[in-house]
This record gives sequence, structure tokens and C-alpha cells, in this order.
Amino acid sequence: MENQFFEQRTDLSQLNNAITTIREAVGKVIVGQEQMLELMIAGILADGHILIEGVPGVAKTLSAKLMAKLIDADFSRIQFTPDLMPSDVLGTSVFNPKEASFQFKAGPLFSNIVLIDEINRAPAKTQSALFEVMEERQVTVDGTTYQMSVPFMVLATQNPVDQEGTYRLPEAQLDRFLFKIEVGYPSLEEEVIILQNQHQADNRFLLNEITKILSASDIAQYRETIRSIVVEQKLLEFIARIVHETRNNPSLFLGASPRASLAIVKASKAFAAMRGRDFITPEDIIEVTPHVLRHRIILTPEKEMEGITADELVDRIIKSLEVPR
Repeated sequence: MENQFFEQRTDLSQLNNAITTIREAVGKVIVGQEQMLELMIAGILADGHILIEGVPGVAKTLSAKLMAKLIDADFSRIQFTPDLMPSDVLGTSVFNPKEASFQFKAGPLFSNIVLIDEINRAPAKTQSALFEVMEERQVTVDGTTYQMSVPFMVLATQNPVDQEGTYRLPEAQLDRFLFKIEVGYPSLEEEVIILQNQHQADNRFLLNEITKILSASDIAQYRETIRSIVVEQKLLEFIARIVHETRNNPSLFLGASPRASLAIVKASKAFAAMRGRDFITPEDIIEVTPHVLRHRIILTPEKEMEGITADELVDRIIKSLEVPR
């Protein structure tokens, strides 16, 4: 009777097998960066967009391209530049002389996986073109609304160091990203392995050998599985308390919105499923919360001058609360 009580309520074997296959495929091309990979997989499962921040050369774009190659879906890449116009991203109406009418010509945003390189290089008017599609999965052009195909996911990269010719992303747009992944340098051991691998084989050839692992129907099925992950009431209250604390913290100029609470729930469910569980634990919440909140909160100027980071402040907030058991 006791064994039946603890029996898994949701079958996660197929999902876990797919994740294991993805990890093995990525490991053939990219050394290290396990956390970035985990968060990217969680983003796909949780139906969220991802912002990847790191200095040039740490495999941000390569990782995004690799994830796209593992999914049997359409992929497009947009290089954001200061002269990019909204129509260059969304598409525009073109006059057809044969039919004497305007026809909509879809832009590169109409794809399943959209990689936006250096997203902070485009001005505000181009950034605003992403607001509707990132939240509602639809685009409105000339009064006509076009639905995006499923799955739809934006993977965006930005460089935190180079400020020349860049624009700060609006808070409303940052809030639409499920995660902000901060990618650091590899360790000494990892860099030696990178050099050995590059000496023996070119990454471009390794990318060509990558086969599709997930189909659009697989992703839809796994997302349904994620939604069925059990979340106890006390854990929902724990998430709400964390986010509520960001709005009342004297060190913060801007706290997180209810969208952040929903994002923590979705991300925690994805992490639980990736760990082979059909229920979330406080550890899942604590693990995902920094990646969900770091781009949604703004520190006061005094705290920024002291050198305190958003991650440190989130860690303090979590430690100040009683973790439910």
C-alpha cells in the first residue's frame, strides 16, 4: 500500500530519454556550459523565451543554433543592427500588380525557433515590434493579425560589455523573457578540452552531423506533461512571498510582477520533470528563481554603487524566508 502511495503519477520516461539524448548530442559540440543547456531545455519545455548574456566567444550563438538543429522545426536568425526597421523583422505588404492588391510578405520572425543575435543593438521602435509576438504569439500588421505557428520561441543574445551602439532593452520587453542566462568563461580544464576538440575536428562539421531529436508534436506533448506536474499550495505561497519581497525591498527600485511568479512556477515544473519527478520541491524553486528574476528587478543606484548584484539580492531574499518542507 505504501509503495502505491509513492508511485509516480505521471510517466516521464519518454521526456527524460529525450533530454538525455539532447545532452549527449550537445556534449559532442560544446564543452561545459551545463547550466546554460539545462535552462535552454527548461525554456523549451516551459514555452518561454530566453535571453543569453555573455562576452563574445563563449558559445552563446552556437548553443542557440545547436538547440534549433535538435528540433525538427523552422529556424531563422536575425542580426539586430541600429538601422534595422520593424518591417525588416515582421514583414511588409507588397503590391501585386497582377491582382492589383497588397499582399503580406512575412519577415524572418515567422518561424518556430528565432535566434536574435545582439538584440540590444536595435533601437526602441524595432524592439517594440517584438512585444506582441513574444507575449501573445501573434503579429498585427496593417490591421491584420497573423498567428505564429507552434512551437514559437525567441532565443536572444547580448554582450554585457560593449556599450557602443547598443540600446538598453525596455523593462516591458525584458519581462517577456522567461530566463536571463548569464554565461561565464570556461574553466582552465574545459578550455584545454575545447582546444583539443577544435584541433581534431571543426565544430562546423560536428554541427552538420547533429540529427533532429524533438518534433513539434513531441514538444507539444511534453508541455502538456509539464502542466500536469503537481505543485503544493505551500510552494505556491513560497513563490508568491519571494516575488512579493522584491516589491517591498528597500534595496530595489523596481520589483517583479505577477508574470515573474507565473514564470517561476512554469520553470520549476520543467526542472522537476527534467529531474524525473512529477512534483516540484523547494529546491527547484530556489534553483530557477535567480534566472527568472535577475532581469526583472532593478537595484537602487546606491546598491549598484556598492557593487551588489541582482543575484546576490535574490539570494538574500530567499534566505530571509522560511523554506516550506
